[in-house]
Amino acid sequence: MHSKRLSRPMGRSEQLLFLTDEQLRQGIELMFFAYRGFTADPDRILENYAYGRAHHRAIHFINRTPGLTVNDLLDILGVTKQSLNRVLRQLVEDGLVESRIGTQDRRQRNLFLTEEGIALERELSDAQRKRMRKAYSNAGPEAVHGFRTVLEQMIDPAMREKLLNEGGAS
Repeated sequence: MHSKRLSRPMGRSEQLLFLTDEQLRQGIELMFFAYRGFTADPDRILENYAYGRAHHRAIHFINRTPGLTVNDLLDILGVTKQSLNRVLRQLVEDGLVESRIGTQDRRQRNLFLTEEGIALERELSDAQRKRMRKAYSNAGPEAVHGFRTVLEQMIDPAMREKLLNEGGAS
């Protein structure tokens, strides 16, 4: 990879928010590499369980909202019911997630992490928090605010509105 490919030109065009195709391409590449770094530590931990990123995402959101329904998790993850059922079945069988019958509606299944699930979630998120903390610290407060704004704007509008109104991603 050429160093020029990921250089950070800060020309007048960026200050005016008129980005060239080349600047956008660089941003896309940086996003790919950042995501690869962001997921590398959790991926190594997940390998010990023969889990993938779908398991990680399910564990993350169940931890974030104990008692989350299966339907709400389907909505958050944007996956098929079949693929989520496969992931949840594994997590329940391995003793990381508990599925309880809903108290208001017995047809609902509410999801909770077990103590083992909480421990795994903590291990996975600690690795990511460490990486983000270092990046945020190195970038500074203005960059952190700008980065958050860019990420929010990249989310599909309906999901963004739902997240921001419900206090998600806070």
